[in-house]
Amino acid sequence: MRKPENQETSKRILILTADAGFGHRAAANAIAAALEERYGERCQAIIVNPLEDRRAPAVLRRAQSDYDRLIQEMPDLYRFGYRASNGMLPVGIVEQALIVMLHNTLRDTLRTHQPDAIVTTYPLYQAPLTALFALNRRYVPLLTVVTDLVSVHALWFNDEVDLCLVPTETVRAKALDHALPSARIEVTGLPVNPALAQPVDRAALRAGLGWRADRYVALFVGSKRVRKLEPVAHAFNHSGLPLELALVTGGNEALLKAWGEADWHLPAHVYGFVDDMAPMIRAADFIVCKAGGLIVSEALATGLPLMLVEVIPGQETGNAEFVVQGGAGELAPEPLNALACACHWLTNDGALLACRAAKARELGRPHAAYRVAELAWQAAQQGPQHREHRLLVQVPRLRELLSTRDPDLGAEERS
Repeated sequence: MRKPENQETSKRILILTADAGFGHRAAANAIAAALEERYGERCQAIIVNPLEDRRAPAVLRRAQSDYDRLIQEMPDLYRFGYRASNGMLPVGIVEQALIVMLHNTLRDTLRTHQPDAIVTTYPLYQAPLTALFALNRRYVPLLTVVTDLVSVHALWFNDEVDLCLVPTETVRAKALDHALPSARIEVTGLPVNPALAQPVDRAALRAGLGWRADRYVALFVGSKRVRKLEPVAHAFNHSGLPLELALVTGGNEALLKAWGEADWHLPAHVYGFVDDMAPMIRAADFIVCKAGGLIVSEALATGLPLMLVEVIPGQETGNAEFVVQGGAGELAPEPLNALACACHWLTNDGALLACRAAKARELGRPHAAYRVAELAWQAAQQGPQHREHRLLVQVPRLRELLSTRDPDLGAEERS
């Protein structure tokens, strides 16, 4: 199929993502922004969430919205499911199911957008895509961007991708353990908003936000899945420490109401959902949050020390260990822990806080999105190719498996 005339001179890079949490979408947005900044009209970055397609199985579509409820109400069940599925046999079974469930959705996504390269920031799409490539004998360059810093599910590692782009050396070692060739693995860091890599006048940022220059600003980052921020803010509010509180509720309406009605003894600013967190992250002195891969990576990219009040079992456990072992922050699961941490950080004119900030800068990779964009652009120059594929021997079985969902395959098999 010939591309429309206005697409002939630009490369089309399809970025596949999902909305289970904020990290996958934020990484996709960061890559798209870096592509636009670096390559302008020569590149079209198209972000698609295949799970928004009404034909995607309800169990996968609901998994995005159920993610918050599961980790809040049934963390032990979430932990069990994560661990039970994280092995070669269960991953193989899951991949076969995904090939069937997502075949039509991904087939039509490729037909609609005709990409020159594909980047995925979500692990469920690799097996269905490589099955499509085998069936069509046409392979589109495929790059995986892993969005967990340390604790990584085996579904991320598919040996048919052109590049597996990982955030840390620890994840690189895990990719090697899953038999991915070393030449196809690169440590890029987790892509964050490219604005975090730009020079900034921090004093001007603080003034623009209405934050004082004579106090340490503690940036609280909440959401519907973070429950321990309110008691920590309460403890800080009665601490007498030289703090100013910037309190972002992230769409948590109950928390927005509670903080909006609180009697603040320290200077405090209460925000709802903030579209662009970059100015706040760059203007604050430390951040109080959960150990999500995105917020951790954004904080490290700007040298912002982290006080981690919650850790989701599974993928966030490693994120917390990465921060603490790297000296960039501390775990504070209870208000008293957080208060003690803040006291230690701020004594001696903030000497320990400055040390934590220096360690954060050492761990941060503010240019990760640019590197991923560069690799995606290079892959797009190569474009789709007809080539041999490991799954070719399985094509008859794939056609049989998918013929009930794709009539075209069934007709081709009978012809």
